Amino acid sequence: MFKKILIANRGEIACRVIKTARKMGIATVAIYSDADKQALHVQMADEAVHIGPPPANQSYIVIDKVMEAIKQTGAEAVHPGYGFLSENSKFAEALEDAGVAFVGPPKGAIEAMGDKITSKKIAQEAQVSTVPGYMGLIEDAEDAVKISNEVGYPVMIKASAGGGGKGMRIAWNDQEAREGFQSSKNEAANSFGDDRIFIEKFVTQPRHIEIQVLCDAHGNGVYLGERECSIQRRNQKVVEEAPSPFLDEDTRRAMGEQAVALAKAVGYASAGTVEFIVDGEKNFYFLEMNTRLQVEHPVTELITGVDLVEQMIRVANGEPLTITQDDVKLNGWAIENRLYAEDPYRGFLPSIGRLTRYRPPEEVAAGPLLDNDKWQGDAPSGACAVRNDTGVYEGGEISMYYDPMIAKLCTWAPTREAAIEAMRVALDSFEVEGIGHNLPFLSAVMDHPIFIAGEMTTAFIEEQYPDGFNGVSLPEGDLRRVAAACAAMHRVGEIRRARVSGRMDNHERKVGTDWVVTLQGVRHEVTIDADHDGANVRFSDGSDLRVTSDWTPGQPLATLDVDGAPLVLKIGKIPGGFRVRTRGADIKVHVRTPRQAELAELMPEKLPPDTSKMLLCPMPGLIVKVDVEVGQEVQEGQALCTVEAMKMENILRAEKKGIVSKINAAAGDSLAVDDVIMEFE
Repeated sequence: MFKKILIANRGEIACRVIKTARKMGIATVAIYSDADKQALHVQMADEAVHIGPPPANQSYIVIDKVMEAIKQTGAEAVHPGYGFLSENSKFAEALEDAGVAFVGPPKGAIEAMGDKITSKKIAQEAQVSTVPGYMGLIEDAEDAVKISNEVGYPVMIKASAGGGGKGMRIAWNDQEAREGFQSSKNEAANSFGDDRIFIEKFVTQPRHIEIQVLCDAHGNGVYLGERECSIQRRNQKVVEEAPSPFLDEDTRRAMGEQAVALAKAVGYASAGTVEFIVDGEKNFYFLEMNTRLQVEHPVTELITGVDLVEQMIRVANGEPLTITQDDVKLNGWAIENRLYAEDPYRGFLPSIGRLTRYRPPEEVAAGPLLDNDKWQGDAPSGACAVRNDTGVYEGGEISMYYDPMIAKLCTWAPTREAAIEAMRVALDSFEVEGIGHNLPFLSAVMDHPIFIAGEMTTAFIEEQYPDGFNGVSLPEGDLRRVAAACAAMHRVGEIRRARVSGRMDNHERKVGTDWVVTLQGVRHEVTIDADHDGANVRFSDGSDLRVTSDWTPGQPLATLDVDGAPLVLKIGKIPGGFRVRTRGADIKVHVRTPRQAELAELMPEKLPPDTSKMLLCPMPGLIVKVDVEVGQEVQEGQALCTVEAMKMENILRAEKKGIVSKINAAAGDSLAVDDVIMEFE
């Protein structure tokens, strides 16, 4: 077995590989750019080598720099993670020439299947059903428009060397095809060093389901079930689960056997993923093969008990698989939510900055998992697992140079319903402050009836949130639970204040029992009857809710029991109450005496400033270009400028007709959130 492995990546996936290598007794080497000097993967590794400036095309994807790090440290093998050089055949060839093992497939398989254009041609030759499209060279934007018309709108414009949603655009007309082609080329060049683009038909209402395969160099291959990845935003997966709630056993077997056959056809050896589009009739079409470890691999590990990173390392070491297809059993259900540094209230645009607070929920191992990563029988009732793959820590910074993913939060339970409920609690327990993040949106998805029913498609976010995500309004029953909890917590705070002030030895008698709780535009008059174990909160209609908790004032997370059911609240103090975040809702809860509530109704409401005639920068980023001039009349939907952040180009468009009166930024300027880019008459 290898004694030392270099991880040619960063962030959570580098940390993930280090954990398995450590378990196997293998020393690890991290590489890092200037921006990652203090990164978690650098701290976790046994050794670390600096490889250049922050931009990936000057550090992480420069093959010569990575090879020099290998030479310096004497690493015997390299795990590429995902992205960066993971599907670069030239990198695999350089390793082979240097006598260093590549923890991934042979370079021939990477060339055959890692390139999306080539892989589609091979799939077609193998009589695998593929999505219609154009696989040849596309010369320029006008050529892209011509091809798009031939294929028929809508079309998907994709980077041949792409992955992770980079270099991908959906175009519904000529203008979007023209703009999308150029943006995709730019993103592909910056992210992968390869700006080749292809175009295929965009299948509406599809489900995105992928098969995990595992092959060795001795001709053995298995499939480890499927993952449902239909909830996507900008072609980037957000929520994944295994197995899929849509597939039946016959379809699963057919997809799995086809995926393994395709892998064997190109001499594949390692972990890989064959992605399919599946329609409502369970017809499936080959989309692409990712010749690497997928971001969402943890859900497969949770339902199979197989450590995919360990298997990749053993295959790279020349070992045959010890797993046969008959050994693969799918146990229980696993869900992964990707926590991103992006603001869901601003159209999911990237957010950067320092993590002033980062407290993930406590990780819990699943009951049926043994030390050898095999399952033992059926999962016991009530078993649950929580797993958080991350590459950040409290006090660290989210950089503008890399992918905005903070963590991958996973839960496992014997049933899908239980796994969803475990995820709800885990999301509510996840504390992140200092940057914008998508925790509220993820919570909203977990409660959405379409997701709960397992009936989502890749159009889920677009269809369910056509005007963007504007937060969650809790239903009446949940609001009452929050109101009761906040009333009880407010009472605890009042008791502490009475004790500190020394008003009376029996301070509790100075704390009133009648309160008015207002939240989400609803007013509740309540009476609190407290004892040593908790409080009974009675509403004006005569209903009671029992609240128990060990929360103390000042704690930012409150774990309560309300009428026998758990309730987790993120708590912030505001005058006269709390800022409460739970189940995707962000609510101001005021708890006042009846007299205070009466006076509060007389207070005027403070209105926000008018920014309707300004174009504000929605995220920290770099102005790539400005498309208009002062005095120019613009129409609704017209492109105004392009802002680049976290390797993604974002075109800002006019919300309505107007005349540009002032432009405050030029190409090359770095802007912060809410900086005024331009103003209108």
